[in-house]
Amino acid sequence: MTAESSLPVQVVDTMEHLDGRHAGYRRAHARGACFVATFTPTGDAAKYTTAAHLSGEPVSATVRFSNGSGNPAMPDTQPGGRGMAVKFALPDGTATDLIGVNLPRFLVATPAQFLDLVRALAADKDAGKGDKAHLQGFLAANPSSIPAFQALGEMGVPASFGTTAYAALHAFMWVNADGDRQAVRYRWAPSLGEQNLGPDEIANEEEQFLISEFASRLGRGPVTFTLHATLADPSDPTHDATQVWPADRPEIAVGELTVTGEVSDQDHWAAQIFDPTNLTPGIELSDDPLPNLRNAAYSVSYDRRSKGE
Repeated sequence: MTAESSLPVQVVDTMEHLDGRHAGYRRAHARGACFVATFTPTGDAAKYTTAAHLSGEPVSATVRFSNGSGNPAMPDTQPGGRGMAVKFALPDGTATDLIGVNLPRFLVATPAQFLDLVRALAADKDAGKGDKAHLQGFLAANPSSIPAFQALGEMGVPASFGTTAYAALHAFMWVNADGDRQAVRYRWAPSLGEQNLGPDEIANEEEQFLISEFASRLGRGPVTFTLHATLADPSDPTHDATQVWPADRPEIAVGELTVTGEVSDQDHWAAQIFDPTNLTPGIELSDDPLPNLRNAAYSVSYDRRSKGE
């Protein structure tokens, strides 16, 4: 198989067919903005991981909030995916990333399934019938994806990026100083609580309101999120992001993220990659295959958008 026909390339090509090619933009989460933040760990993760930002002093961070579509013109007034990507600046001068979305579970479990899914969505777009026959065929063949699509169907329109909960979805492995390993999943809980707009409020909003709303909100004071980590039992699946872990698994509050204002150079940050495989000692990938697909697809996307394609 040539590089041109690799699975990540096919994924990006199909996403471009689905949402259009928009020069200079990401192929997913195309429209977004970055903000300055500080992350203050609680210290409760220190016994599980040596990761510096989870157990030491506060660190600076950059947060990108985004609309999930690959089309930058997609209205914020429609329900759909929203993203919260955080790049933590570590004491040694490196950085580590954590990528969250407003879903409780991922849409697929494997890279091959993801390609099949975007192909089905693109085929439905081409058919133009509105019956979503190709998506329905995909779900019939992949029933583990049905709960995530049910969650998508139940989404409202968030009042703010700051009133949305985000989950990292993939499992990661924490490693402590003794080499002990603990599988975890992360979620961000907004201190403002989860708030959606009602129909009348949606009708009165501009189509693209979320970035300006959040910037205005920060003008009145910081917005905070608490990072939680669920600690897996050894029996819990770490390879399949369509499966949620039992609700009674222990959870710890890892730290608080305080978002204070917009970055001074949006163009610089618009060009950066937030990558779920960009980890730091004390955190490792699990056997979930999707972060590596995302890394490869992001590289394809970055190469194209950096060329102005």
